[in-house]
Amino acid sequence: MSAALESLLDLLDLERIEQDIFRGTSRSAVVPRVFGGQVAAQALVAAGRTVPGDRGAHSLHAYFLRPGDPGAPIVYSVDRIRDGRSFTTRRVVAVQHGKPIFHLSASFQVHEEGMDHQAVMPPAPDPETLPTAAEMLPRHAHRFTDPRMVDRLLEARAAVDLRYVDAPPFATAGEPREPRSQVWFRTHGKLADDPLLHVCMATYVSDMTLLDSVLLAHGRGGWSVGDVVGASLDHAMWFHRPFRADEWLLYDQESPSASGGRGLGQARIWTADGKLAITVIQECLVRVPRD
Repeated sequence: MSAALESLLDLLDLERIEQDIFRGTSRSAVVPRVFGGQVAAQALVAAGRTVPGDRGAHSLHAYFLRPGDPGAPIVYSVDRIRDGRSFTTRRVVAVQHGKPIFHLSASFQVHEEGMDHQAVMPPAPDPETLPTAAEMLPRHAHRFTDPRMVDRLLEARAAVDLRYVDAPPFATAGEPREPRSQVWFRTHGKLADDPLLHVCMATYVSDMTLLDSVLLAHGRGGWSVGDVVGASLDHAMWFHRPFRADEWLLYDQESPSASGGRGLGQARIWTADGKLAITVIQECLVRVPRD
């Protein structure tokens, strides 16, 4: 296991300060606020720790309310909304400086058998044939406004082996493309067998590249290039089938719409053997900076 992955696991190991109240810390991100995937994953950890072990997360719905301060702790308060025979529902509010910055509702279910069908996995190249972030990012250093951006991106993603199938938005800024994007990802090292951990890790990664497809449609390079500004507004995930975040997962993303200063990204996450594991939808604020 890499040191970066160990650090991320420590970040997700929240401190319990009361029965249903937890405290987490943050680390630096590419932008000067708490990374949205981090607060979503930590909130899901907090919810999961109040749920019986025989119930796995099957969905989450969240809103990003205020930018998080990476220099301050985050307090997660869990409300036990419902404990039914098959389903458990939790609501989590993340608070900093006395104000809510994030709200999450998550549902958990006892495993049961039922009808089963899924879409067909789209074609994608073998992830082992694609360049790593350490190989790819330095090639595009000249495109970033901040000369430290390559190092900052590598540090932010050091716990995850994330490989682009096609060129990322910052590599083709100025050239509108089809609003679709694919990446393969897995953690840099093996994880414990706890299903909640793998769900939380996928939640963490899901906020890294989902809105790339919005940028591609308009030939924008993204926050690291400086030709757009924005932030995540909401985030929803449905966990369909078991998966491991330490094994290759294909993140197939597209944007069906952008309007009113908002862009929508939707995606499916597949295991390497073709099982549909997760569906993700997110809307973000995305604006072109004024001169």
